Amino acid sequence: MRKFKTVLVTGGAGFIGSNYLNRLVPKHPDVHFINFDALTYAGNLQNLTSIANKPNYSFEKGDVTDESRVRGVLETHDVDVVVHFAAESHVDRSISDPGNFVRTNVDGTLVLLHEANRFWTQRRKMGFFHHVSTDEVFGSLGAKGHFTPTSPYAPRSPYAASKAAADHLVRAFGTTYGLPYVITNTSNNYGPYQFPEKLIPLVIKNAVAGNAIPVYGKGDNVRDWLHVEDHCEALEKVLFHGKESATYLIGGSEESSNLDLVTTLLDMVDTVLKQPIGKSRQLITFVKDRAGHDFRYAIDSSETQQALNWKPKHTLQTGLLETVQWYLSHEDWLRDVVDESYLSYYQRQYVDRESNQSRTA
Repeated sequence: MRKFKTVLVTGGAGFIGSNYLNRLVPKHPDVHFINFDALTYAGNLQNLTSIANKPNYSFEKGDVTDESRVRGVLETHDVDVVVHFAAESHVDRSISDPGNFVRTNVDGTLVLLHEANRFWTQRRKMGFFHHVSTDEVFGSLGAKGHFTPTSPYAPRSPYAASKAAADHLVRAFGTTYGLPYVITNTSNNYGPYQFPEKLIPLVIKNAVAGNAIPVYGKGDNVRDWLHVEDHCEALEKVLFHGKESATYLIGGSEESSNLDLVTTLLDMVDTVLKQPIGKSRQLITFVKDRAGHDFRYAIDSSETQQALNWKPKHTLQTGLLETVQWYLSHEDWLRDVVDESYLSYYQRQYVDRESNQSRTA
């Protein structure tokens, strides 16, 4: 079991990072967790109110690309471990602004690696760098097959390419400088505190408001879905027991086409709101497909399950129902995170896209 006193969690105010901290901070009172987050549009300290006053939790605002700020936090808190979540993660945004994804996901990872390696070398500490990544680095699957730890990298979007570059940098620092590291690649996560630009919270939010539900193309793209709590349990095991220089694939083994997922969610919303089943399905609106849209992702996580004695606890049905119930009981959270900048983005990405398609049809 790995021993340490201080963990720097980058992007801890985001979706997965906040769920991770909400899980680990109360469970490990002898470990000090520092949340390092720039608080961009998807970072929200409201996600962390339950642990905000815990004595083993601290928040430090900062950007992972800021060398002096990263260096200062590492030195001030005498950091033993870096768990790196901070990233731009929405594929649609990467298509319209790829430079921002390279800056945060590639340059930011390089800054963290360089400063952590320098700090641990100077202090003669045996640090540990956990890089949290995505299955999208492996590209697109056909109707059969699964990603494995030996799958070749074949990113097809600016987002995926930026995460692939970050993965390569982590391994390069391990080989070149002897930096202890581990990489985890995960499938699509869902659950509480996910910003409503992503499919599941977007569907729930729009269904409640009676707004159109945008579905790309015919909705036949397939994803492997993993509840964020199951992901964070696996990440916790990696933190304490993960083998150095290893790659762990963490998936839910719950595949669904986008259209099937959307209709399931809408029927759940109807059930919870006690309205006729099928009412919300009328909101589904097919929009022009995304450029370079990967057809299918699916992870074979059997090696991870065996190595870490872990497996997902949620089925897609139980996890989605819990998620619908959470968002419907936290409408104040949804209202607070949807600010004008998000609404402007939503207009460009979905409403204008639908209008353009109608004009060219």
